[in-house]
Amino acid sequence: MRTRPTLSWTSPDAPLPRTSSLDELTDVVARGRVVVLSGAGLSTESGIPDYRGETGSLRRHTPMTYDEFVGSAEGRQRYWARSHLGWRTIARADPNDGHRAVTTLRERGYVGGVITQNVDGLHQAAGTADAVELHGSLDRVICLDCRRTSPRAELDRRLRAANPGFTGAATRINPDGDVELPADVVRGFRPVPCEACEGVLKPDVVFFGENVPRPRVEQCYRLVDDAAALLVLGSSLTVMSGLRFVRHAAKADKPVVIVNRGETRGDRYAAVRVDRPLGPALTELVARLGAERGRTA
Repeated sequence: MRTRPTLSWTSPDAPLPRTSSLDELTDVVARGRVVVLSGAGLSTESGIPDYRGETGSLRRHTPMTYDEFVGSAEGRQRYWARSHLGWRTIARADPNDGHRAVTTLRERGYVGGVITQNVDGLHQAAGTADAVELHGSLDRVICLDCRRTSPRAELDRRLRAANPGFTGAATRINPDGDVELPADVVRGFRPVPCEACEGVLKPDVVFFGENVPRPRVEQCYRLVDDAAALLVLGSSLTVMSGLRFVRHAAKADKPVVIVNRGETRGDRYAAVRVDRPLGPALTELVARLGAERGRTA
């Protein structure tokens, strides 16, 4: 059963208290066995906007849905024209202090696993090679017919060759690698088929309205089951694909800590809600834990 795309969420209740202090967060992480669940807010400091923050792209942009991509050749043409340009920005993005801090926490043994809702590959680029990409990654392409996967860089070369006169300019990048382009520019763009079977190519990411593969979901549940606490970084938790792990942890009486700018759909499950920019907050967290380790060594 395919899930319905959830593009927005409004809390029916008054906002719960939030803090800028890292004291309780530090105490939870210091005990170790933390699993991280990260969202688009972690990548904003790398120049990739989120969906639902103060400048989130959903205020101006409706992302591609699975049904539209599969059911409409025109939709696929629009997506690939826009994504062809957007991919260049995603590919050039560098990890920020938040990504590097997560890697440090992983290397020091505080974090036992990382689940990311992001498709930008920045956790891996920062050194967290085993991060579980819940929604896939833009650096891979999959054929919907023969299921062959291939590198996005390979597709980029083919699209450049098929569209030598394509001169569109990206005005704004979105978290899914999409950009805004005029309709007349899109109409002149030529997508390419799978090299193996001439089938339809799709980025190897989970579109809105598409299910996350069950084995991947079960892997994430296992990480939460093995953890002592769940740390949410930069996610509004609007979509159920991430919120279910917060609910799962809370049901098992594991502390949930959320660090995010603004309210989230998972706030009522959290023991601590920190409202701070991710890069500075996580850098400070690493420094605090380093100081604690030095005192107890």
